[in-house]
Amino acid sequence: MSQATAPMYADIVDLRRYPIHDLDSDTGRAFVARCRTELRNAGVCQLPGFVVPDAVDRMVAHAEVLSEKAFRTDNTHTVYFEPVDTEVPAGHPRAMPQRSAKRTIAYDQIPAETPIRRLYETDDLTRFIAAVLGKEELHRSADTLDAVMIAIFDEGDELGWHFDRSEFAVTVMYQDASGGGHFDYFPGLRNAEDPNYDTIERIIHGDTENMIRLPGAAGTLAIFHGRNALHRVSPTTGSQPRLNSVLTYGEKADMKLNDLTRGLFYGRNA
Repeated sequence: MSQATAPMYADIVDLRRYPIHDLDSDTGRAFVARCRTELRNAGVCQLPGFVVPDAVDRMVAHAEVLSEKAFRTDNTHTVYFEPVDTEVPAGHPRAMPQRSAKRTIAYDQIPAETPIRRLYETDDLTRFIAAVLGKEELHRSADTLDAVMIAIFDEGDELGWHFDRSEFAVTVMYQDASGGGHFDYFPGLRNAEDPNYDTIERIIHGDTENMIRLPGAAGTLAIFHGRNALHRVSPTTGSQPRLNSVLTYGEKADMKLNDLTRGLFYGRNA
């Protein structure tokens, strides 16, 4: 790749392995096809080393500087991100609280020159994500807080078992915790016809049979179908925090969180 034709984010993405700038070529189409197959078969498409080591190091350094501004959340919810249902038995998934605790750095706190913002704000990445998901059109979030965030999991933090409300999630990993902080999931655990409460209850009580634990190597970009896959980030241990970003997309151009959700996730509405 010549310097004249290299994309502006060529210092961020390993374009030889992951040609998101050249999706219309035979190589690009084959790359997208592989990603689609992995997403369909495993419920997740993982691209290790998508973000090159130097850019990862820069993001870790930025996260350390920005961490003083991060907003801490420590909430309880059910696996459905709903309040505990007092009308069902205590052992029912709708009555069993889960804990989610972390610190978040909002989009408007992340400098424009950081690797993750420069990458997120490119049409090439948006087009690639849409292609893997089979979407005719996809848009970056219009939310000034939630478009891209950095999540910091300090010692003892976690994301309890849950189903996502959105169809898909896109994440970039920067740093593993000293211990714990594993991404665990059960793909396709429910569907519109079968909520599968019995299996969910067993998992919440510690049954890990058939659980998949994804490796969390720094620089990995992941596209995940989380609406019907029960998943978590296990509690972290040690002094080194788990660091990752969540990149938000939608099929509507003006997508934003409502004020209540902004307040819960970021402690403010603007």
